[in-house]
Amino acid sequence: MADIKEKKHLEDTENHSKSKIYLDYNATTPLSAEVVKAVTGALQEAWGNPSSSYSAGCIAKQLIDKARAHIASMIRGKPEDIIFTSGGTEANNMVLFSAVEQFSKAKESSSNSVDKMLPHIITSNVEHDSIVLPLQHLQRAHRAEVTFVPVSTTTGRVEVDDVIAALRPNTCLVSFMLANNETGVIMPVNELSQRLAPISKQRASQGLPPILLHTDAAQALGKISVDVQELQVNYLTVVGHKFYGPRIGALYVRGIGHQTPLLPMLYGGGQERNYRPGTENTPMITGLGKAAELVSLHCTVYQSHMQEVRDYLEQRLKAVFGDRIRFNSHFPGTERLPNTCNVSLLKPSVLGREWLAHCHSLQASVGAACHSDRGDSPSHVLLSSGVPQEAARGAVRLSVGRETSREDVDVIVTDLEQAAQKLESKESSKKDVKTS
Repeated sequence: MADIKEKKHLEDTENHSKSKIYLDYNATTPLSAEVVKAVTGALQEAWGNPSSSYSAGCIAKQLIDKARAHIASMIRGKPEDIIFTSGGTEANNMVLFSAVEQFSKAKESSSNSVDKMLPHIITSNVEHDSIVLPLQHLQRAHRAEVTFVPVSTTTGRVEVDDVIAALRPNTCLVSFMLANNETGVIMPVNELSQRLAPISKQRASQGLPPILLHTDAAQALGKISVDVQELQVNYLTVVGHKFYGPRIGALYVRGIGHQTPLLPMLYGGGQERNYRPGTENTPMITGLGKAAELVSLHCTVYQSHMQEVRDYLEQRLKAVFGDRIRFNSHFPGTERLPNTCNVSLLKPSVLGREWLAHCHSLQASVGAACHSDRGDSPSHVLLSSGVPQEAARGAVRLSVGRETSREDVDVIVTDLEQAAQKLESKESSKKDVKTS
C-alpha cells in the first residue's frame, strides 16, 4: 500500500512539473469562477436595455447599480463617483483630456498670468503607455506642456520633493501610477496629496488653477488595500482584468462635475450621466462588480498569500542561483506589491526572453505586455530605476497570483535552473568553437 502511495505521489509530481505554470498575473488574470457565474447569469437574465422600463431592462439597470456600489466599496468611495469605461486606457485618456480642456475653459475667463499659457501636466518616467502616449500626443499638438519626473535610482519611486519642485503656475494635473507594473514599487501618492492640498489652497487665492491628482491603480487593486479617502485623489483608474475580472474598467472621480471636472470624450445617448455614453455592457459590468466584491471581502487574505509565496520564490531563487542572479525590485525602505519579483540572470549573461524560452513549464514575461513589440531593448522602467543595462537585458518579471502554490514555485525554480544550465552549455560551446 505504501509503495502504491509513493508511486502516485511521484506521478503527481511528474505531471505537475510537465504542466504549464502561469506567473504573469501583472499582465492579466483569469476570470474567477464567481465572476464567470455572474457574467453568465447576466448574459442570460439581464439582456434588456438598461435604459428601458420593462422588466428585462430593469434587471439590467439593477445589476449595473449593484456593480457600481461594489466598485465604490472596494476603493472606499461613493457609487455616484464611479463611471464605467471600456478599460484602463480609456479611463486614463479621459482624465488627461479632461484636465487639458478644463484648463482651457478656465483661462478663457481668467485675467491672471496663466491665461496665455498651455496647461502643464506632471507625471513620472515609468508610467504605462496609456499615460505616456496621450501626453506625448498633447505635447506634439502643442496642447499641453509635460514634465516627466524621473524616479529615484535609490528608491525606485517618485520622490515627492521632486514633484513639488516641478510645479508651475500653469500646472493643472499630477498623474502617477499607484504601483509600478514591472518593479512592483508602490508610489507615495498619499504623501503627495498631503503636500499638494495646502499648495492648491494657496494657488486658489492667487487665481491659479487647482492641481488635480490622478492615480492609475491598475496594478494595486486586489493586491493591497486601496482607499480613496486616504489617498485623497481626484481620479483613480480601475482595471478589471488585473484583479480576476473582465476586460473593462471604471474611473473614480471625486465629487464628479462639481469638485472634480470630467469631460466626455464621446457623445451619444446620455448613458453614465453623459460622461460615457453608449448602451452599457451589462454582463461585463456585472462581472467587474463581482470581482470588486471579492476584493472587498478577501483582499487581506489575497495579499498575505501572495506575499508568502513571492517571498518563498525569492528565497528559493537565491538558494539555487546565489550571485548568478540580481533582484531588480529590491529597493531599500521602499514598499512594493506582495506578488511581484523582477529578477535577472547574470551568469550566463543572456536576454531575459532567452532564459524564458528555454523553460518548459514557466509562463512569464520580460516586462510589461504593452512593450512586447520593443524587441530586445532593455526595459526603460528598469533602466530609469537604476538597474544596470546588462541586468535589465536579462530581466524577467515573475508575478504570482491568488492560487500560486509553493509546489508551483519549486517546479519553476527547477525549470529556470535547467534553462540557465542549457544557456551556459551553449555559451561554453561557442567559446570552444572560437578557441579551436
